[in-house]
Amino acid sequence: MALIEVKDLVKEYKLSVRNKGILGSIKSLLIPEYQMKRAVDGVSFTIERGETVGFIGPNGAGKSTTVKMLTGILVPTSGTITIGGLSPYKDRKQNTSRIGVVFGQRTQLWWDLPVADTYDLLKHIYKIPTKAFESNLNMFSEMLGLHEFMKQPVRQLSLGQKMRADIAAALLHDPEIIFFDEPTIGLDVIAKEKIRSFIKHINKEKGTTMLFTTHDMVDIEKTCDRMIIIDKGTSIYDGTVAEIKQRFGSDRILAVEFSQAYGSIFIPGAELIEEKDNKKWFRFSKDEVQVSELINKLSQKYGIVDLTVQEPEIESIIRDIYQGGINLNASLSGVC
Repeated sequence: MALIEVKDLVKEYKLSVRNKGILGSIKSLLIPEYQMKRAVDGVSFTIERGETVGFIGPNGAGKSTTVKMLTGILVPTSGTITIGGLSPYKDRKQNTSRIGVVFGQRTQLWWDLPVADTYDLLKHIYKIPTKAFESNLNMFSEMLGLHEFMKQPVRQLSLGQKMRADIAAALLHDPEIIFFDEPTIGLDVIAKEKIRSFIKHINKEKGTTMLFTTHDMVDIEKTCDRMIIIDKGTSIYDGTVAEIKQRFGSDRILAVEFSQAYGSIFIPGAELIEEKDNKKWFRFSKDEVQVSELINKLSQKYGIVDLTVQEPEIESIIRDIYQGGINLNASLSGVC
């Protein structure tokens, strides 16, 4: 049995319609008009225990609404959600004790208290056994460098420090599931890598199930085994990151450094897209031509110092999907 089961999930909002002008405002006050907006429209998926899943989509796609229903904050209009056999909104207290939540733009830490005091409060709130609390805190402190600012008030921490402290706070009680909302937003490259490495370690060591909502596709690519794409309230893709790259990332870039500056170079099956000094970049489709064939043609005519083949970035593929450049409904009829 899957840990998270979502079936035909629907969430509708009743929105007030405002008429223009003074008379329109008076009419709206005396005879209110409403329209229904469906933010989530029949979404279904399951998540197994220990999975790391990216839940992504453009702004307004219904991601946050779905996550709020999964955490019990919102009640679905229709459809069902079960997490470990519990309903998030009917069994909210029990469900809350089994989950952790990290919001990249909002902290769950007490603003004026030192980080250590916040952790002590969480120990009592979640009734964490002393041995488990100390073990987790020591491990988190070592991996995230918490000892550097453990005694500082939260308001004095940098964004990166707050995020590390927040992630540790969400995991102190050993939740079965943790929801990440933009966990690396605004952080520098080093801080992002530290957090991604920590997340992967926790998933491997503790088997914590993880659901990510983020616009940083590198977060998804480096931490998630699977990806669910939602748009206009419906799921349009559910599969692995590798699978979507394989299906829709057929273009490759061949970067070649030549032994000298050559003029125009034409290779059948490849397009020259950039050149600088002795280096040139060619685009080709792996479905139409083999990279070994391109290299053979080049090496027969030109002196080559170095070459690399660049894989497609998941971010560019997802951008094409959002912008309508890739029709997933047509292309993935046998996958979703």
